[in-house]
Amino acid sequence: MAGRKEKPRCVGTIPEYVGFQPEGISNSEEIRLAVDEFETIRLIDLDRLSQDETARRMEVARSTVAAIYDRARAKLADALVNGKRLLIEGGNVRFHSISDCGESNVKGEHTMRIAVTYENGEIFQHFGRTEQFRIYDAEDGKVTAAQTVGTNGAGHGALAGFLKSMNVDVLICGGIGGGAQAAMNAAGIAIYGGVSGNTDEAVQRFLAGTLAYDPNVVCSHHHEHHEGGCGHHGGGCGSHDCHGA
Repeated sequence: MAGRKEKPRCVGTIPEYVGFQPEGISNSEEIRLAVDEFETIRLIDLDRLSQDETARRMEVARSTVAAIYDRARAKLADALVNGKRLLIEGGNVRFHSISDCGESNVKGEHTMRIAVTYENGEIFQHFGRTEQFRIYDAEDGKVTAAQTVGTNGAGHGALAGFLKSMNVDVLICGGIGGGAQAAMNAAGIAIYGGVSGNTDEAVQRFLAGTLAYDPNVVCSHHHEHHEGGCGHHGGGCGSHDCHGA
């Protein structure tokens, strides 16, 4: 009799870095960390979620998460202690945005949810082409949770609906077009544009009330050299990249 088919684990983030090599060792033994194992490390150790919450997000039993997490920690320890090359690949997973995996978008009454256009730890400068957001929950001026979510190909005006479905209150970004700004305003999302640099640091500055931003930032071919980062050479959007919907 055939065994029970394993249920795919729901994963909200595609790993950005898939290989790690110990310095000074060119032909080390390889360890393969499956993507679902990577996800448990991300959710439990980075985002500081409980195993129960991680199980809900990955749509598996808590006991399954515990087993995956134990395997992942053992592999990481082996790679670090014994100088082995670490590869992140494989696993029975399905990729979805945060709203599609077993994650609730409901937030606490006193929680502020902040979205930042994201790429490799930095604020992505082309709002309409961003493929990921870094989402932060904050209470009493402190970050209580953070996670990276994919946009599933949504662009320009569609991103406003995506962020609204995530119950986002604030958007921090680089260049953003007039149409996208209007869509954000209609969705009740406050915009802090013209920002660059590390996403975590930007959010900390925002919560401290010290974030430098441009309230008049716009990205279009009419504003190619705008100080908010829309020029061809400065950190921003090309002549047609960041128009709104």
